[in-house]
Amino acid sequence: MTDLLVAPEDMAFREEIRDFVATHLEPETRRKVSLGMPLQREDFLTWQRSLHAKGWVAPAWPAEHGGPGWTARQRLIADEEFFRLHTPPLPGFGFKMIGPILMRFGTPAQQARFLPRILSGEDWWCQGFSEPGAGSDLASLRTRAVRVDGGWKVNGTKTWTTYAQYANWIFCLVRTDPEVKKQRGISMMLIDMASPGLTRRPIRLMDGTEEVNEIFLEDVFVPDDLVVGEVNQGWTYAKALLEHERLGIGGIGRSKHLLGRLEEMATASGRGDDPTIRKRLTEIGIDIMAVESTTMRLLAASERGTQLGAETSLLKIRGTEIQQALTELALEIAGADALPDRESGQGQAPFEAVVFQFLNWRKLSIYGGSNEIQRSILARQVLGL
Repeated sequence: MTDLLVAPEDMAFREEIRDFVATHLEPETRRKVSLGMPLQREDFLTWQRSLHAKGWVAPAWPAEHGGPGWTARQRLIADEEFFRLHTPPLPGFGFKMIGPILMRFGTPAQQARFLPRILSGEDWWCQGFSEPGAGSDLASLRTRAVRVDGGWKVNGTKTWTTYAQYANWIFCLVRTDPEVKKQRGISMMLIDMASPGLTRRPIRLMDGTEEVNEIFLEDVFVPDDLVVGEVNQGWTYAKALLEHERLGIGGIGRSKHLLGRLEEMATASGRGDDPTIRKRLTEIGIDIMAVESTTMRLLAASERGTQLGAETSLLKIRGTEIQQALTELALEIAGADALPDRESGQGQAPFEAVVFQFLNWRKLSIYGGSNEIQRSILARQVLGL
C-alpha cells in the first residue's frame, strides 16, 4: 500500500528507529510479537527500559515531562515502525491515559511522584472504570467513596480491568456525591493495588488468556492527596482521558503490520493471486490510508492546542473495524491450517496465532466505549441529530 510518510526526513527517522530496534529488541520477544502470541510482564518491561534509556519511551509526552518532543508526524512513523519491527506495545494506561491526565489536571506533587515512575516502568497502571452494570453507560457506576478523616473509604467492584495482574496502581472513577446528577457526582482517585481491602480475580477469556480481571474494593482508604483535580469533577477528567485513548486506538501501525502479514499468509497458502483475496486486501489498505490521513489531521490539531472532542470517536470506530476485518480475513486465508494442534496449541506455520488474534480482537469494538456508543456520540455532537 502507498505510504503517506516518505519525505527524506521521514526516511531518515525510520532508519534511526530501525537501527535502534535491531540492537535492543530481544529475539524471543520479537518472535512472540511477530506471531501475535501473548506476552509476559517482563517482555513489556525489558523493552520499555530500553526505550526509556534512549528517551523514546513516551512518544506523545512533551519534553518537559520526559517525552522526546516528537512531532505528530514522527509519532505516526514511530508507531508504524515499532509495529512493523515486532516490538511489544507499551502499557498504555500509564503513557496514554493517566499520565496525560496528571499533566493536565494533577497537582505538582502528583506529577513529581508518578510521571517519572511511569516512564521508568516502576509503576504499572491499570484502569478502574467499567463495573458490572456500568460499562458503556459509565455514568451509572456504583462504586462509592465516603469521606473519612484524611481521605475516603472506597467500596465497590471494577471489571474488565486489563493487565491488573501486572499493575501496582489503579486509577478509578468513584461516586462521591449520590445526590446530584450522576455525571456530576463522580471523582477520579489513584489507588495503590497493595491497599488493604483491595483484591483481584482473573477473568478467563475465550482466547484462553487471563489478561482482564475483576477488582474488589472493601473499605479501601484513599488519602485526599490521591484525588485527581477537584472532587466531583471526575467525569470531566474521564472524558478527556478517553479522548486520548481513542486518538491512539485507530491502530494505524498495527493495521499496516497485520496487512503485511496477510499478504505473506496469502502467498504461503497459494491464494496470493486469488481475485477475491486481492480485492479485500486492497480495500482494507485504502481504509487504513483514510484513517491514517484523519489521524494525522487530528494529531496536528492537538499539537496546535485544539481540544479534540467527538472527532476521536470516528477513529475508534473505523480503526477497530479495520483491525477486526484483518483478523477475519486472516482466518479465511488460513482455513483449517489455523486450527491449533493438541501439543503446541498453535496452528500451522505461518498461521500459528491466527485463531488467538481473531478471538482476542473481538474486544476492540467494545473497550474505550463501544462502537455503538461512539456512533451515538457522533450523531449528537457532530451531526446534531
